[in-house]
Parts: sequence; structure tokens; C-alpha cells
Amino acid sequence: MTLSLPLAIDAFSPKLPLAVAYSGGADSTALLLACAQKWPGQVSAMHINHGLQVAAGAFEVHCQRFCAAINVPLTVQHVDARKQPRQSPEDAARRTRYQAFQAIAHASQALVAIYSIAIAQHADDQIETLLLALSRGSGLPGLCAMPQHWRRDGIDYHRPLLQVSSADIRSWLIHQGVGFIDDPSNTDERFTRNSIRAQLMPALQKCFPQFRDTFARSITHTVQAQSLLLEVAEQDLAQIGVPPRLAALQMLSRPRQANVLRHWLQTAHQATPSAAQLNELMHQIASCTHRGHALHLKVSTGFCLRRGTELHWYNAAALTPP
Repeated sequence: MTLSLPLAIDAFSPKLPLAVAYSGGADSTALLLACAQKWPGQVSAMHINHGLQVAAGAFEVHCQRFCAAINVPLTVQHVDARKQPRQSPEDAARRTRYQAFQAIAHASQALVAIYSIAIAQHADDQIETLLLALSRGSGLPGLCAMPQHWRRDGIDYHRPLLQVSSADIRSWLIHQGVGFIDDPSNTDERFTRNSIRAQLMPALQKCFPQFRDTFARSITHTVQAQSLLLEVAEQDLAQIGVPPRLAALQMLSRPRQANVLRHWLQTAHQATPSAAQLNELMHQIASCTHRGHALHLKVSTGFCLRRGTELHWYNAAALTPP
């Protein structure tokens, strides 16, 4: 169920010291202030200047002034968040942001280690993420939406406000008498997430007032199902080997084969096949009943091919297959 911001922060117990990703907006302002009040002297702030807006410099100055006012150290990182071909602006910004978080955390270890990073995404962001995944026809990993905690490159990441609504966050800030930035890009409905926020969220609120709680329960069920599939995939991969043996793959049911192939491609090669690629790959595997059947198929950014009794994958940038 949704929580108030104070209850969410009471339940939040990261490894200290903690850095808060701070944009200057309402959500990150509330998270930074609440954490600084709970752990004085143990909290710092990170501001990533993407340089994508004319007002980016003013946002940075605002963040510097607020952090000075509450006596929280601030690190600012300037990044190039321009998107690459066939990449969305949101994805480009997200990728550069996490690269910057990692760079700041690792650089700080010469002075004071950053053990945890808190990000201010909230209950409404979680529902928007789920709706985006549904609109794209995502599988269970996408429908799990955003995790509350994960670990990457030796850093613990947390989203302690995932059960707090946007309205509750702003109400708490008003009660604290604290100002924040309203980023105009958040209302630009050329971005799909902003359209969901402006059009779908009010409609859901009208039709299903408890949708944040009920959708969150569905996400919890999906996370449990995905965890079970991961356990099965790990067990199956241990049986079929790495690289997978074709005969062992053929012994699995089609859903189980799809599950273990996705797991192998992701864990061994950081490759994610499309649904069409995975279906064709399984069709080709089923046809490998004699030595003469060749298999060479585009999968993600590389190719799957048969080598004797095994299935291999190699990157398309490689000059020659393995």
C-alpha cells in the first residue's frame, strides 16, 4: 500500500554514508531533506547537469544554494546526454546519469566512500513504468517495473519512495516550507511518459482510486513469478551447459527452452533477443537433428550459430565467428 513520506524514510535503512541523486525537483528535494534530517553528517548530494536545457545552469545554481543551506556536500557532474541513433532521449539521459553516479562514487573513495545511492522515483513513477512496459508488449522482466533495491559495481542503489505518491511528496515539502524546481520538460507531452502522466494517470485516479495500491500488488506478484523463472533458468543452464548443448535444449519444453535461452544470452553475453528472434532460434534448434543442419541466426547485436553439438553466440562486430 502507499505510505506517507515520513513512514517511508523511517523504513529506509541503507548502508551509510549515503548519496542522494538530486535534480532540484520536488521529489529529489524531499528525499534529500528527509535523509539529511535522519542522518546528519552522513548524507551528500549528486547533481548531474545533462546540459540539455537552457535552464540547466540555473538548476545547478539552485542545487548548490539549497545544499549549502542545509549543510549537505554537493558534487556536480557535467555529462553529454545527447542521444545516439535509434536511442530515445530518456534512455540516453538515464544511461549517462548512471555512468555519472558510478564515476562520482568511485572518485569519492579517495576521500570518503559512498556505499549507497538513493534515487527519488515514487509510486506514480512506478505506475508509469508499468504502463510503458505494457504499451511495448514487455515480458515479465519489464512488467516488474523498477526494483526498490539493487547492487551494481559495488554500489547499493535504493528507491525508498516507491510507495509514496507524488501528491504526498509535494504536500510534505509545502509543510516543510521548502522550494523546488519545476522542470518544464516534465510537462512536454512529446515524451510518452509525460503523456501517461498528464492523460492516463488522472483517468485511472477517476476510475480506480486505489490503482496505486492494486497495481503495486500486481507488480509484486510479477516480481515473484520472475524470481521463480530465474531459479528455473539457473537450474536448467547448469544442466545444458555453457555454451548450451543442442540435444539438452531439445529435451526442454518450449517455454522452458525460451526461459533458459534468454537467461544464457543475458548472463553470458548481455544480449537480449526480440520475441521474433527467440521464436526463430527455437525453431532452428528443433531442426538440428542431424550434423548437416547449419544454424546461423541474427540474435540481438550478434549471431547464434551451431558448432558441432553446441550453440554459440558472437558479437556482430567480431571479424570472424568463434
